[in-house]
Amino acid sequence: MSGSGQAITARIADSVGALPAAEWDALAAGNPFVSHAFLTALEDSGSVGEGTGWIPAPITIAGADGRLAAALPAYLKQHSQGEYVFDHAWADAWQRAGGRYYPKLQIAVPFTPATGPRLLTREPALALPLLRAAEALCEQQRLSSAHATFIASDECAHFEDAGWLLRSDLQFHWENRGYQCFDDFLAALSSAKRKTLRKERAAAQDGVTIRALTGDALRPCHWDAFWRFYQDTGSRKWGRPYLTREAFTLLGERMAEQILLVLAFANETPIAGALNFIGPDALYGRYWGAVVDKPFLHFELCYYQAIDAAIALGLSRVEAGAQGGHKLARGYAPVATHSAHHIVHDGFREAVSDFLARERAGVAAEQMMLGERTPFRKPG
Repeated sequence: MSGSGQAITARIADSVGALPAAEWDALAAGNPFVSHAFLTALEDSGSVGEGTGWIPAPITIAGADGRLAAALPAYLKQHSQGEYVFDHAWADAWQRAGGRYYPKLQIAVPFTPATGPRLLTREPALALPLLRAAEALCEQQRLSSAHATFIASDECAHFEDAGWLLRSDLQFHWENRGYQCFDDFLAALSSAKRKTLRKERAAAQDGVTIRALTGDALRPCHWDAFWRFYQDTGSRKWGRPYLTREAFTLLGERMAEQILLVLAFANETPIAGALNFIGPDALYGRYWGAVVDKPFLHFELCYYQAIDAAIALGLSRVEAGAQGGHKLARGYAPVATHSAHHIVHDGFREAVSDFLARERAGVAAEQMMLGERTPFRKPG
């Protein structure tokens, strides 16, 4: 029910592409990954959809004016790949107990471990009806569970109020403390770390030309090069790349102004690259790859060039993706990320709740320990 006492009807669309772009984006708060352009690029390129295990099932609520008033970017999942919040142990345990874990409902941006809004609403009062609609879908379709991953921290209370279980993990983010240039950032580090980073940048840049491309500067040849890099990384990490080649073309066509592609060239031949997306207050590092093994080039393209760009663009932080303790020594500090989980079966829910309580304590202790090991100068 709404605050006015009127009944609220939620509907499931066949795809984000079936919904009006302007109405969807009015709810997306400028986040590049829940934008209509990004999500439909995944759909139209075949990166999600039939045969991928990611079936679009966006849940929507219309306002009195007939326009979208709330939405969940949601998918019916047949596996747990491409999520970066690992529930494989939950799936194994439930299936050993005679249950069926898949399909499940995933409220997320596919293949994207970046924090952002998941409850896309005109008004906060619509958050609970959205979550109740997701729960109803689980009941109707006999899904084991629903999972919202990498949710914005200010959305956690909505999930908690709805009775969903909260989970925490860690990523490494770089914070812009008012730096005017990279040297300002270096000045905040200990002397030894400052020297190390300068040596790494010099070694990485030796013999190569680095270009940061965005907007009209992006060309098909750049995407061809990056596709080669992405395929190499994807085949080593996931067995096969999640995105199709067409996805990069569509992303370049639809959101070039929100893309920063950093390429390294040797004798005008591209040898490595890192793909970033530009948000209202953050730069998001997403993919990296290389066809040569050059010391420190990964750090230069993914971390140091991202810092340079964030400072130049006046952004508050860099989110450099999942995992990677090596980011710590390069000025990226541990930050808690959040997910929320609705488990249909009471007994299974209780077991997961007990696990999460223990896990949260461990994550908090790890964050504290890692926070003491950042390379910044210590007071006194």
